Amino acid sequence: MTMNSLNISLPDPLKAYVEDRVASGDFGTPSEFIRNLIRQDKEHRRSKLETELLDALQSGEIALVPEELNGRSLVSLLREKLGRP
Repeated sequence: MTMNSLNISLPDPLKAYVEDRVASGDFGTPSEFIRNLIRQDKEHRRSKLETELLDALQSGEIALVPEELNGRSLVSLLREKLGRP
């Protein structure tokens, strides 16, 4: 996987926190720590969206039948039903 750089600015207390997490051995580098946070955020957002979609399906706000997929992705079908591009 190609790696690119992204420079971020942190206030001293946050920088110290990241450095402490690395020093504790939880992460090898500050980059590993930040990548882990991003992965956790992505998973949290995915889980939240999944919950919202399941709630909408259960409430009848959105109705799906398997035949509607017919080779289409679930995401594209849901976008269509919600009137989103």
